[in-house]
Amino acid sequence: MHRSASLDPAARSTDGEPGDALPSWDLSDLYTGEGDPALEADLTRAGAEAERFEEAHSGRLSSLTGDALASAIKSYESIEEVLGKIMSYASLVFSGDAQDPASGRFYQTMQERVTSISSRLLFFTLELNKIDDAALEKLMASAALSAYRPFLRDLRVFREHQLSDELEKLLHEKEVTGRAAWNRLFDETVANMTVQVADETLNVSAALNKLSDRDRRVREVAAKGISAAFAGNGRLFTLVTNTLAKDKEIVDGWRRYPRPGSSRNRANMVEDEVVDALVTAVVASFPSLSHRYYALKAKWLGLPKLQHWDRNAPLPDENDAQIPWDQARDQVLKAYAGFSPELGRIGQQFFEHPWIDATLRPGKASGAFAHPTVPSAHPYLLLNYHGKSRDVMTLAHELGHGVHQVLAAERGYLMSNTPLTLAETASVFGEMLTFRALLDAEVDPRRRRAMLAAKVEDMLNTVVRQVAFYRFETLLHDARRKSELSQEEIGALWMQVQAESLGNAFDFTEDYAIYWAYIPHFIHSPFYVYAYAFGDCLVNALYKVYQERSVEGFEEKYLDLLKAGGTLRHRELLAPFGLDASDPAFWHKGLAVISGFIDELEGEDG
Repeated sequence: MHRSASLDPAARSTDGEPGDALPSWDLSDLYTGEGDPALEADLTRAGAEAERFEEAHSGRLSSLTGDALASAIKSYESIEEVLGKIMSYASLVFSGDAQDPASGRFYQTMQERVTSISSRLLFFTLELNKIDDAALEKLMASAALSAYRPFLRDLRVFREHQLSDELEKLLHEKEVTGRAAWNRLFDETVANMTVQVADETLNVSAALNKLSDRDRRVREVAAKGISAAFAGNGRLFTLVTNTLAKDKEIVDGWRRYPRPGSSRNRANMVEDEVVDALVTAVVASFPSLSHRYYALKAKWLGLPKLQHWDRNAPLPDENDAQIPWDQARDQVLKAYAGFSPELGRIGQQFFEHPWIDATLRPGKASGAFAHPTVPSAHPYLLLNYHGKSRDVMTLAHELGHGVHQVLAAERGYLMSNTPLTLAETASVFGEMLTFRALLDAEVDPRRRRAMLAAKVEDMLNTVVRQVAFYRFETLLHDARRKSELSQEEIGALWMQVQAESLGNAFDFTEDYAIYWAYIPHFIHSPFYVYAYAFGDCLVNALYKVYQERSVEGFEEKYLDLLKAGGTLRHRELLAPFGLDASDPAFWHKGLAVISGFIDELEGEDG
């Protein structure tokens, strides 16, 4: 049940240095340090409570009354929240400086100790799933138990994939020396890598930022430096990728999942068919979206063909002036408050308290994320703020996650966590609010076009690029079932999907074939990436409803959607807005928003 951060695409990174002091988070609302006596006390208490809980309830759940079962779930939730708090702290410390060996040791130690304690609780969810449906429904006459209906509903999604108690415990306890250990190896390797860019020695995050430099020569040198750095570690990344893909195949086989992405879809509470409809719609739209846009971009840049280091290149009219942190904060909060005073008020809290880490430093995790921690505390945001317009959009995005997590916290630890497909709703909506506010305030036609183009690029990175990532993962995992893959074979799959998704405007150099290796989602969260496209298309359709004023009380209904946390499925959440994600037309509605922006750019270009 322990939460993970909501990771966001590394493609958001930009170049430049901010012009003012940036905030760093203070994790003392969780624990004051690795030696905090409260941390050891929580571990000791949770261990003792887990032991008593197991002794009191193991093998007895089917005989409990509805009220007694509700009481047991409440006790389970309380212990899990303490363990979640501990792991939240450990993961945030590690994200803050993965280069520090002490951080790595602390994170691993906490994982091992928490896993040992939670092993005593594992029986509980397994036994809950063994209760007959009819018997459980009778117990729901208890108002106390009925309050946990969403938790039990979501738990039973995995019922048919559940193994014996002994196997489940073995898999649980071996996680720290299995997938989690390979994840740590990947993280520490990337954190300790350096990239040579001309006469500069940079970390991976800073080097990736150079891919948005205005000087094409700088972009090219950075791109080749990144290729060389990752190719130098290519054998290790190939081994990690092969091992984790095989590990997933073994576990999926035992759990009887029909295909590699099915377990992720179950966790997202979305049907395989709905994901298929999304991916099919996006792939079919490649020519009308990315192919068309990048042909325009090549023309604007005066290039016969784009190279991969031109994908995020600034446009000629794009303003590359530094945006101070205070200005970025004010722009985002103004946009949030303009839509909903409540959203603005909650967002303000993140800046009034040390809940954001935006500083640039060696060893820090690249990209950006929002970590919900636990309902009894508050979320934390991690960004790498370089002072560019895309960084403002990243701030708007992560703040959306944070506000969503605050609003959903009232549902409690077991039911506040939102499936990934819906977790992107508030973040992408927050981006759209901020973009629209900035666009409406801009009066210079050339600047407006540059802003519109930048937004299209962000949407393409979120929709087309992420679905291409999903296609890559699907091809890779399918191929891995036949044999171990060489670095060259993985690279060929990467190049195939990049060519499909980006089109003839690009002429890819061979060194781009290693770029699959820097995407952390493939390692940490297999098949996670389509959630970005799901969220972007969903928000496009939702925002269109907002613009058309076709739903009365939109703001209140939207806040109710966020406050629902994980208690409602996508059908129930979207119904008040007249939307249905299972309808293929829904996805075309969202994609049409991007296509409309490109139409507008083509019209201005003509």
